[in-house]
Amino acid sequence: MAEARLIQHKKWKSWKPVLAVSLLFLLLLLCGYTFLYLKHDPTLTNIGQRLQGSSMLHPLGTDHLGRDVLTRLLLGFRLTVGYSLLALLIAVLIGIPLGLIAGFKGGILDRLFMRIGDGFLAFPETIIAIVLSGLLGPGIVNLIFAIVLAKWVKYARLVRSTVMAEVQKDYIMAAKINGLSAGKIMSKHLLPHIIGNVAVTASLDFGKIILLISSLSYIGLGAQPPTPEWGAMLNESRPYFQMNPELMAYPGIAIVVVVLISNILGDWLRDRFDVKKEVDL
Repeated sequence: MAEARLIQHKKWKSWKPVLAVSLLFLLLLLCGYTFLYLKHDPTLTNIGQRLQGSSMLHPLGTDHLGRDVLTRLLLGFRLTVGYSLLALLIAVLIGIPLGLIAGFKGGILDRLFMRIGDGFLAFPETIIAIVLSGLLGPGIVNLIFAIVLAKWVKYARLVRSTVMAEVQKDYIMAAKINGLSAGKIMSKHLLPHIIGNVAVTASLDFGKIILLISSLSYIGLGAQPPTPEWGAMLNESRPYFQMNPELMAYPGIAIVVVVLISNILGDWLRDRFDVKKEVDL
């Protein structure tokens, strides 16, 4: 019985990346059909066609201003996912070098970094992002800046802990004895050891950032109308929930699907870079 469950688990793990890539491929086909064939303007209002149902011209109907929902939904995919990738990339690019330097150099620099990190970690990331967005004012640029400030500490501490474990090993000692510079040791010997952990953490964190951007845009701290961002679309559709509940269902389902794909890829990367599993084998 246990062996059968193990076989099923292995089969599911092998299908994870295939499922995620298949969903992304279907999404790309849908984008091509919408923007190359239907060709709706996502910001053009047409009050005469407001709140229409599904049709050949509008597969998902129109919103309260007569705009095509499918076009705005797919454009929102580009914006929501693009903003999330940008915030994640900036946080990783800040966290990796700071964690490398703090973990390798140690001393006053490391203690200073730890105090700054402890200050950020004293509050949940969501609270930090909300407070900073409220102080800086509504807007997607300010929201991305707030998310970066809330997220960079996680990657810096992850890199620092990995580096501190590696610098005690013999190959780093040998590199120092042979006169290798600190920059070359960090880039050639330490950086390859942290890429796997950072990739797994970033892939799992990507879905959280999407949820954070959508939720803050929903309450008015992120993207502003008429930008077709999924959280903003949820907020715009809220007054029409009883009349046309699908207007809120479409962006909500889109958020769930993209976060699910992100988690599937994150689980696959975690299995792929699982060092303990490789040792047991």
